[in-house]
Amino acid sequence: MFFRKQSPSASVHADMANKQKRYEALVQALHGDIYRYAYWLVGDKAVAEDIVQETFLRAWKSLDSLLDEKAAKSWLITILRRENARRFERKQFDLVDMDDYSLADQGPEHDVQLQQQEIHRLIASLAEEYREPLMLQVIFGYSGDEIAQQLDLNKNTVMTRLFRARNQIKEALESAEQNRGRKNG
Repeated sequence: MFFRKQSPSASVHADMANKQKRYEALVQALHGDIYRYAYWLVGDKAVAEDIVQETFLRAWKSLDSLLDEKAAKSWLITILRRENARRFERKQFDLVDMDDYSLADQGPEHDVQLQQQEIHRLIASLAEEYREPLMLQVIFGYSGDEIAQQLDLNKNTVMTRLFRARNQIKEALESAEQNRGRKNG
């Protein structure tokens, strides 16, 4: 019994179609999580969208290196973190004149939004060694072991950093609350 050899062209097309299916499944399953992480990391929707797009572009280019589908989320987070670091290598900061903006009281809904912005600002102001484990836990629900594996750290180090991150945020919120009381009273 003889088999006809497949043409190299047919084999390449089959490989590309298989790669395309894997990629589409990856994007569909993880795009929302990766975008949320990017948004928490950078705090700007447009920048987060750009970083996510670059992340998935790089993922497409190196999809063959992803051998374990279970590690896809961690793999994409690593790509995203590196892409965010690249952004700072080429970033030029914009300056804003504060006199161009006016502030107005907009009710209780605005207060809730301001509180959320304050917490987001506090998280963003944490040193990266504290911010990153906290975000992985809060956004993705990773356990201490998973965070340790993702960041290539000891679990005790991760747990210490999470504890310190929460304490820094708590202290900053308490300090801000005390300062508000002094200004208003």
